Order: sequence, then C-alpha cells, then structure tokens
Amino acid sequence: MAVLAGRVVLVTGASRGLGAAVAPLLAAQGAHLVLLARTRGGLEETDDAVRQVGGHATLLPLDLADGDAVDRIGPSLWRRFGRLDGLVACAAVLGRSTPVAHGDPDWFELLWRVNVVANARLIRSLEPLLRRSDAGRAVFLTCGFARRPRAYFGHYGASKAALEALVLSWAREIERTPIRAVLFDPGPMATRLRAEVFPTESPTAQPHPAAVAPALLPLLRPDSHSHGVVIEHRPRA
Repeated sequence: MAVLAGRVVLVTGASRGLGAAVAPLLAAQGAHLVLLARTRGGLEETDDAVRQVGGHATLLPLDLADGDAVDRIGPSLWRRFGRLDGLVACAAVLGRSTPVAHGDPDWFELLWRVNVVANARLIRSLEPLLRRSDAGRAVFLTCGFARRPRAYFGHYGASKAALEALVLSWAREIERTPIRAVLFDPGPMATRLRAEVFPTESPTAQPHPAAVAPALLPLLRPDSHSHGVVIEHRPRA
C-alpha cells in the first residue's frame, strides 16, 4: 500500500516551483491533495499532473496576502475532511534584489504578509486539524539567506529568518503532540522567480524543482521523526 494512502495534504504555492513538483509525487503515494495558489490556471496544470499519476486533488484558489481568507482555510478543511495529515508550505514572495536602504515599503509589506504573517495564520488555523491526525506533518520552505545573509537580499532573508524563528518556536510548543514540523531549505533551483532576479544565469545552472521534490517526501511520512530542525538539501555531486 502507498505510504500516504488516504492522507490529506495541503500544498501552498502549488501552481509552480517546488509546490507543483511535489504534488504529483505525493499523489502517487496515495495522498489526497488540497492545492492552494493564487491562479486557477496554474492550479489546473498541477491538477492535470496529479491526475496523470492516478491522484485526486481539491483546488483552492486563494491569495495568501488576504489574511481573512487564510483564516477560513481551517474551518473549510474541517468541514470537508475533519483533519489534516500534512502541510507543505511552499508559497513565498521572493521580492526584489535591492539595497536594504532602497527597499520599497509597500513591497516589503507584501513580502512580509505572504512569507511570515500568512504562515503564522496557517499555523493558527491548521494546528487543530493537524492534531486530529495520527501523525500530522508540516514542512515549511526556507532559504539559506535566513542564516547566511547576502547583500541586496536583506528583505527576503529577513522574512525567511522570521519564518524559521516562528516554526522552530512552534515546534517546541507541540513536542508532546502527534505533529512534527520542520523547515526545508531546497537550495537554489531553476524557477521562474529566480530567473527574474538572476536574468543572466543559465537555465541549467541550478537543479529543476522536480529533481529536489523527492527529498521532501520522507518528511511527510507518518513514520518521520524529524522535528524542530532546518533541513538543508544539497544535490549529490
């Protein structure tokens, strides 16, 4: 039997990048997916990939910058499924490569709402559902800039550092529950957002998200014991 058979897993940022890449892998292991992203068109493309492996998904077009909408996710999933077995939080705003002193306040506020506040509201909304699972698993995407600051990426790095502090604190609070929460740093990947920030970089210079996605699967398994840590994925040489 597939290791995730019958388990309900929510994937944010599911229309592209690592979220879109991991969705069909989870479906192939038997998970029923709830796919969340801003654009229905992108979600439908991921849904097609899920169906190709015989999986099923519920599509949730939603902007994580809309805090009230995020708060409604938990009650909606409660009515539909009664529990949540897994969360893969991939959605993020990369922001602009700019000196900290030149950062646009409106853009930084949007980045903060999506990368930090939305995840805090997701935790608040979904923890009761994850507690209803026999083995709730939560994986949040992070970035090395949170731990190794880089010039011109201060705003993005600050948001990811805040996310790491948030998730690691939450992990300590839920140690005696069935939930296990980790942060996953996939390293550089060949994504559309990265191409916008590094336009001169070769498209083949970094691994495709599909090459990284399999490393996420063990963290969603019921028998995973990883908890309260940052897991840095590095491709084999």
